[in-house]
Amino acid sequence: MAEGNQRNVPQHVAIIMDGNGRWAKKRFLPRNAGHTQGSKRVEEICREAYNLGIKYLTIYAFSTENWARPADEVGALMKILRNYLKESIKKATENNMRVRVIGDRSALDQDILESIEKLEKVSQENTGLNFQIALNYGSRDEMIRAMRRLVADYREGKFEQGQLTETLFSSYLDTCDIPDPDLLIRTSGEERLSNFLLWQSAYTEFYFPEVLWPDFDKNELKKAIEQYTKRERRYGGIKEE
Repeated sequence: MAEGNQRNVPQHVAIIMDGNGRWAKKRFLPRNAGHTQGSKRVEEICREAYNLGIKYLTIYAFSTENWARPADEVGALMKILRNYLKESIKKATENNMRVRVIGDRSALDQDILESIEKLEKVSQENTGLNFQIALNYGSRDEMIRAMRRLVADYREGKFEQGQLTETLFSSYLDTCDIPDPDLLIRTSGEERLSNFLLWQSAYTEFYFPEVLWPDFDKNELKKAIEQYTKRERRYGGIKEE
């Protein structure tokens, strides 16, 4: 049962897991060692997020731009992903997590697609943490894909022009049944979104710790939540009196 009952704990936390390569370089290890260590950190953060009372956790696992990395690194990332998805089927059941994958699946290999479908099916009735993995995800790509479906539905007469609202557009996004993030964390000190949840982050708080992702443990997550709870939340640029 979750321990976090604080009123200001964010409902949804999104994380850009940055710094795997630098973590490995500092230790004179190949970059792939950093990715492997980074993948091991995810389970701990999932457990701690639930314990803190967070309901949704979304991680940026592989972006649409990551395909441009060296072929051997992409291959290594796919291998880590394959292993992680298979292990997640068991972990999702043990930890009562519902797991979903967001992003464009069309470029993924068939065995990866099958693992995703099995993971989502097995975990869909779980009632603990809602865990989203952004895989082959890019926010601009997501919005283009959404607009294509929206235009197709408009041409079929499913809605009228005057009915187009932010809410309707959001319903075509990968995150249609997930609340927008309250807090977005990017590790390693970099301060940019890198095409991650751009639409959804309109009113999101940001936190940029210097720590590299493989070193981002449960204590670092607690620090991030503490910083979040100290901030005065404003919506639309207006502070309530």
